[in-house]
Amino acid sequence: MTDLFPHKSFHGVALPFFALVGPDVIEDSVRPGQTLEFAQRLKAICAEVGVPFAFKVSYDKANRTGVDSFRGPGLAGAMELFREIRRVVGVPLLSDVHRFEEIEPAAEVLDILQVPAFLSRQTDLVVEIARTGRIVNWKKGQFVAPRDVEHALNKMVSTGNERIIVTERGYMFGYNNMVVDMRGFPIMKQFGYPVVIDATHSIQLPSGAGGKSSGERQFVAPIAQAAVAAGADGAFMETHADPEIALCDGPNMIPMAQVGALLKRLKTIHALVRE
Repeated sequence: MTDLFPHKSFHGVALPFFALVGPDVIEDSVRPGQTLEFAQRLKAICAEVGVPFAFKVSYDKANRTGVDSFRGPGLAGAMELFREIRRVVGVPLLSDVHRFEEIEPAAEVLDILQVPAFLSRQTDLVVEIARTGRIVNWKKGQFVAPRDVEHALNKMVSTGNERIIVTERGYMFGYNNMVVDMRGFPIMKQFGYPVVIDATHSIQLPSGAGGKSSGERQFVAPIAQAAVAAGADGAFMETHADPEIALCDGPNMIPMAQVGALLKRLKTIHALVRE
């Protein structure tokens, strides 16, 4: 496995600014070789700006709005690709797990297992994912208050796993809209674990395009910058070489050509806040 950080516990540890970055979903069935290429490009980008990163990509978008929406190859279809990315690129890998039967095989090929926001209160799923000992990226549900994050942390820590990241992805505010409450960052940080801003899903307009979600890409940078200024330790972002042709969440994603400049700004803000 390729660790993002070597610490046995993230509790109370001041981690350097880091990024969880990659495309929304594996699209190789339509564009062969694309995911490996993106991993190579992002590794070079993050190395240039000096930001530790894990490569994020979903093998199954199990919570798409429409039944006919593109979901990806599934875990079985992605296992060899994950092994190839590790072998060729050598970067930590992150993906979201939706089903109990996927937890064990996912832990064989992934360094970070992500609890999806919509499943963030599913106690048994959260506990079993934490029990693997892999780093857990717990996406805070759009319905979870910042102070209630402590209860989810207690579920995961009960397994002995303290390698936990909490990711804020905004709150449902009325229909088809997301809002980030910046007060949440200092509230969640008091629990002692690193807190990340999901800068691209936070500007999502859920189901805002009829049978699929839309988004307001122009607000990714302002939300990310404000969150880091409020205390976020890292940034989660989905990106694509050409978001306009992405098969899922294109309106949310930022072009890959913009990732380096944004991460550089966020790293600078993070350093100023730490001072």
